[in-house]
Amino acid sequence: MTRFLMATTFLAAAAVFGGAAQANAAAQCAPRADIIKALGDRFHESEAGRGLINPNVVLEIFVSDRGSWTVLASDTKGQSCILSVGEGWDSPSITAAMPGA
Repeated sequence: MTRFLMATTFLAAAAVFGGAAQANAAAQCAPRADIIKALGDRFHESEAGRGLINPNVVLEIFVSDRGSWTVLASDTKGQSCILSVGEGWDSPSITAAMPGA
């Protein structure tokens, strides 16, 4: 299954969170709640893990039981940027932790 979803590189997202190049990456960023809802509705993805990039930005990984995945960077103001998307996610520990597994 081919996915077409807004995606950007880590550098573009870092630039957004740093205040530069906002116009260039604006299409890949939105309020976190909106992105989370879209990931669930369109791709059946739910959060599989997260970690701190710095005190103001959290890296989040969303996966589906179909193997699609999305990586977000979310700031403390509720803004998220999609860093990467893909197919074929395979992790026994994440798969075991998913609802219905």
